[in-house]
Amino acid sequence: MNAAPAPGSGHSIGHAVQLARETLPPMHPAGRPFVLGGLAVTLLLRKVSKPLGVLAGLGTAATAAFFREPHRVPPQRPGLAVSAADGIVALIEEATPPAELGLPAEPRMRVSVFLSVFDVHVQRVPATGTVERVAYRPGRFLSADLDKASDENERNALLLRTDDGQELAVVQIAGLVARRILCQVGEGERVEVGTTYGLIRFGSRVDVYLPPGSRVLVSKGQRTIGGETPIAEIGPEEG
Repeated sequence: MNAAPAPGSGHSIGHAVQLARETLPPMHPAGRPFVLGGLAVTLLLRKVSKPLGVLAGLGTAATAAFFREPHRVPPQRPGLAVSAADGIVALIEEATPPAELGLPAEPRMRVSVFLSVFDVHVQRVPATGTVERVAYRPGRFLSADLDKASDENERNALLLRTDDGQELAVVQIAGLVARRILCQVGEGERVEVGTTYGLIRFGSRVDVYLPPGSRVLVSKGQRTIGGETPIAEIGPEEG
């Protein structure tokens, strides 16, 4: 005769599963082929050498961690632009937006966030609005923390018009070891603040060009959380 399960055991298991889901962030779909490949290699190496299998398993776990896509809750206050990426604010300066976006060739405030290989590498929409233009440009693979990386590196630029009529430019920039930029939105698509719109693999940088008159809310060297950290007040368009 089978013993009855202990009272509350089903509830305990369900609670443990729920805690695991809340603690371990989900993985971006772009990472699945890499993780599945790593698991296959791990299983093969375990048949040859257990230590090699352990190393491969650790590498696979690190790959899964790189492609993590944690849930984020953006601030609800209107007139804010949030950080498009996790990382460190590397530059705050005036610069001309990428020419391929068709914006006026006039300097505007740019906030650049550098992502190390340990940061979350998905990019988030900085403000609710409509994608007006998406433009990819091939280039070099200089270290993403260099100022000239914005002009010379491979990049993907996105022009976003907010519901208030403001124009923000968000630029994904490949880094020294980043060789693949993924953008998941298209022109004419409506996007919500804080949602994932792209990914850069293995070390990179994201620039946000703010509308004229914006007030920057972050400082150089500050750590940002993509989709949550306010980087500027942009306000409604005057006139």
